Amino acid sequence: MSHSSSPAVHGLRWTTAGESHGPCLVAVLEGLPAAMPIDWDAVSEGMRRRWKGYGRGPRAKFEKDVLKVLGGIKNGVTLGSPLALSVGNSDTRIDTLPNLKAPRPGHADLAGAMRSKTRDLRAVLERASARETAARTALGEVARQLLAQFGITVKAETLEIGGTPRGSDPETPAWNETIRAAHERGDSLGGVFQVRVEGCPPGLGGLEQPVDRLDVRLMAALASIPAIRGVEIGLGFRGASTPGSKYHDGIVPEEAGWAGVGRSSNRCGGIEGGLTNGQAIELRAVMKPIPTMRHGADSVKMETLESSRATYERSDVCSVEPASVVGEIVVCLELASALRARLGGWTLAEMRERFATLGGEERLSDWPDDLSGRS
Repeated sequence: MSHSSSPAVHGLRWTTAGESHGPCLVAVLEGLPAAMPIDWDAVSEGMRRRWKGYGRGPRAKFEKDVLKVLGGIKNGVTLGSPLALSVGNSDTRIDTLPNLKAPRPGHADLAGAMRSKTRDLRAVLERASARETAARTALGEVARQLLAQFGITVKAETLEIGGTPRGSDPETPAWNETIRAAHERGDSLGGVFQVRVEGCPPGLGGLEQPVDRLDVRLMAALASIPAIRGVEIGLGFRGASTPGSKYHDGIVPEEAGWAGVGRSSNRCGGIEGGLTNGQAIELRAVMKPIPTMRHGADSVKMETLESSRATYERSDVCSVEPASVVGEIVVCLELASALRARLGGWTLAEMRERFATLGGEERLSDWPDDLSGRS
C-alpha cells in the first residue's frame, strides 16, 4: 500500500476505522480514477460472499452489512476525490458488552492489555476483530471493478480445512463433517486457500525500493488478514527442495504471448524481481485455527492471576472460506494500486489509453537497444 502524498500518481491508499460492536465501520479509498462507474449491487453481493462457508457463527445469521456511500460519487461515477463508505453493524453494544475475564491465547487480548496496561480486554479485541475486514471488503470490491475494466480477474478457492484436502466436489462433504465434529468438541479449525489472478500485464509492481516489490506487497496484504500465518507464491516452500534447473520458468517464443514470448511453466507464480511477468499470479495462504473456542484454552483470570479457561465470545468454528474471500479483496486492492501507479491518468478513459500503449501486441525485437531510443 502506497504511503505517498500523491495517490493518483503512485497508486491507491486506503484506511478503515470502527469497532466490531460499534455503530459502524468506515472505509476511505484514495486514488481511484475519475469517471469510473460503480455497480453498488455487485459490491453488496461481494460483501455477502464474506459470510459464506460452513462453520460460521451466529453473527452470520443477523448481520446485514448495510452499505452507505458518504462521498466521492456523483451520478453513479467516481469524482477522483476520496471514496468514503460506511458499513453498519447490527450489534452495536460496544459500551454494554461485558469485559472478558481471561484473555484468549492466540488473540490480541493479552498483548494489547500489556501495551495499554489495562484489564479492559474489550478495548483491544473490538478493533483486533476480523469484523474490520468487512470495511476492506467494500473497498476491495470497488478495486475489483477497476481491474475488470482491464480484463484482470481475481478468484480464490479453499484448498484444505482441518487437514482435509479439497475433493472433486467444491462443497466437500468431508469438510462439513470435520467442522461439525470440531463444533461438538468446542474446538476450531484452520486451513489453506489459494488466490489466482488472470490477465495482469507485465511490469506491475516495482524493484527500485524493497517496498515497491509486488510480491512483498501481496504477501503482506494476505498476512494482514487475521489468523493468516503463512503465505507463498508459485511453488513456494516446495522450491526449497527443487534445483534451479527444474524451478525456473523457461522463456519460449509464443505468437499469442505478450510481446511475442511466453513461458514453459509458472513455478514462480507470475512475479519475478518484484514485477508481474504476464503469467497468472498464484498465491496460497495458511490460516490457523481461530483462537476463540467454546472449549477454551489455558489462561489466567485478569484480576487474580489464578489459572482459568479463556473466556468464550460468540465465534465461528471455521473461517477459512470467508478468509479466502477477504484474500481476493486484499489482492484486488494491491493490484489496483499497482495498476494505478503503472498507468497514472486522472480519468478512467486516460487509463485505458495508456493501457493500450503497453506493448502487448508488439514484439521484443521491435524495441530499441537502450532507453535513449537508439536501436
